Amino acid sequence: MKEELQGIYVSAQSKVAEAEDLNQLQQLKSRYLGKKSKLMNLMKSLGSLPPADKPQAGKLLNDFKNKIMKLLLEQEDHIKNLEYNKTLDQETIDITMPGRTPLKGSLHPITKVWHEIEDIFISLGFDVAEGPDVEDEFHNFDALNTPQDHPARDLSDTFYLDNDVLLRTQTSTVQIRVMQKFKPPIRIISPGSCYRNENDASHSPMFHQVEALVVDEGIDFTNLRDILNIFVKKMFGTEIDSRIRPHFFPFTEPSAEIDILCVKCHGKGCNLCKGSGWLEMGGAGMVDPNVFDMLKIDSEKYTGYAFGLGIDRIAMLKYKIPDMRLLFENDIRFLRQF
Repeated sequence: MKEELQGIYVSAQSKVAEAEDLNQLQQLKSRYLGKKSKLMNLMKSLGSLPPADKPQAGKLLNDFKNKIMKLLLEQEDHIKNLEYNKTLDQETIDITMPGRTPLKGSLHPITKVWHEIEDIFISLGFDVAEGPDVEDEFHNFDALNTPQDHPARDLSDTFYLDNDVLLRTQTSTVQIRVMQKFKPPIRIISPGSCYRNENDASHSPMFHQVEALVVDEGIDFTNLRDILNIFVKKMFGTEIDSRIRPHFFPFTEPSAEIDILCVKCHGKGCNLCKGSGWLEMGGAGMVDPNVFDMLKIDSEKYTGYAFGLGIDRIAMLKYKIPDMRLLFENDIRFLRQF
């Protein structure tokens, strides 16, 4: 029996050493220690031996079984170590390679322009004022000298929440609240959201405006023209000029329309400016004395100017955005450009 067991062990020693993976090792374990293996058949034959020979034969069989099991376990550890080292080699991190820069968000183009507008006017001595988005007709229309039959009061143009409650159509409402609360001199801008029943490539039902108001003694139209010129050049560059054209607004007299030199063709004429060389920017004018009188400000002593600019419009011109709806669609491909 001993010679037969020695032959089984030598065979197992050779085959186990050749095993290259755990699957082959499992097959060898079944071959040498399984129920149908030669070793197990020898163990089954112990019952036919004389009682005096059984202890020695049983001990011999167990010793060889343990020796084969040791071979299998050692080879299993060896194979696992080889696989581990191979994995390490394949997944080695090259610390000399440049790292991956994580993506991070940025401000929306409207927010960027909004902040830039505030910075420009603060540097010119203006304060920033805020007011509610939900307004009443007095602050949105009456106090701004808007007639009762003006089209802007119609349901087709304005979002009414109740008989006298509406979403403000302009941030000029903040000017009224400031003049109610503070006496001149006043020098403020009021950026914020506005709402009108419009929706196309150049209009949105919700948009952003910045209004400016200056009230003091000796304020005239030249002050308005100068501050607008300064703002336009700070926002769009020194090569962009501005101009003022006569217009009409209920709460300013005289009133004017503000244009800037086309940011695309610089006055030569193109599809953006429709060949005129100029782009419309907003409305402006001297505060109508009727507005001062309604708010109990001495219109004989004080004069003032006001103007309103579309923040969305400025963002479109500054970043050459062709369609206003892109600003509100939240398309990540568009926003990543900023």
